[in-house]
Amino acid sequence: MRADLIAALYKIRWQIELLFKQLKQNFPLKYFLGDNENAIKIQIYCVLIVNLLLAVIKKRLKRSWAFSNLVSFCKIHLFNYINLMKFLENPEKDWEIEFLKSVQLTLF
Repeated sequence: MRADLIAALYKIRWQIELLFKQLKQNFPLKYFLGDNENAIKIQIYCVLIVNLLLAVIKKRLKRSWAFSNLVSFCKIHLFNYINLMKFLENPEKDWEIEFLKSVQLTLF
């Protein structure tokens, strides 16, 4: 095989290794939720989809975030009602409730 072909294959393989390293660091798959092959595949696909979504969010942000910090933040605030993109652009700003844009009805 030619040297440039081997170098290109190694470069592609290294990108795959970096993806697996990122998945293992940010989304630990030590325990699987199911026993069969289908359950394990579903869990791995879910991790790949979340990784892709967070990579898109990271790319769209103007502010620089480390990928691991972004993942940790999303894990912590998964069930909070915040505008994710707005908060990630300016996290130092106080958490403000916008009463004018609120669509929740009040009883009294």
